[in-house]
Amino acid sequence: MADARIVASRPVFQGWYTFYRLDVELPDGTVVDRELLHRGSACAVLPYDPERRVAMLITQPRPGALFHGVPSPYEAIAGSLDGAEAADRIVEEAMEEGGLRLGPVEPVVNMWSMIPVSTERVQLYLARYSAADVIGPGGGIEGEHENITVHEVGLDELRDLALSGGLTDAKTLILAQALLLKHPELWG
Repeated sequence: MADARIVASRPVFQGWYTFYRLDVELPDGTVVDRELLHRGSACAVLPYDPERRVAMLITQPRPGALFHGVPSPYEAIAGSLDGAEAADRIVEEAMEEGGLRLGPVEPVVNMWSMIPVSTERVQLYLARYSAADVIGPGGGIEGEHENITVHEVGLDELRDLALSGGLTDAKTLILAQALLLKHPELWG
């Protein structure tokens, strides 16, 4: 059986994202209307310090959470690739958002963030750091109005949040679970 294919594409809105209306021909020949957000790819990292037994997370105002009247969730440091290689870009994001100098990063997965409606893929990483690597204030780039707050969360608290449903941002939950699975010695 043939794959589905896009037979027509119309941009409806262009801003931070481009919003498209698509005509998609399904394998049976039926043409259906679909919506699509296009922004490009991104990267995210969960930095963790095995000596002090903490992980670095951020919070910042997010329209999705605000729309539902819930507090800003913990998030992994993340950003758009904007044409850069993911492993290079995440090092820049760690400095911008967390004031954190990263060394080597450990790839986890390159995941679709919302495959039903978005083209975005997010390359996820884990990265060790130490107290000496926290060399700046973080908070984001001045003028971008990100209003980022940096948090160092204990690894036991991170584990408990991951297991209890307390991490509600998908990329952050996946990274916390990856840390639990790939580095169980941090809790042993």
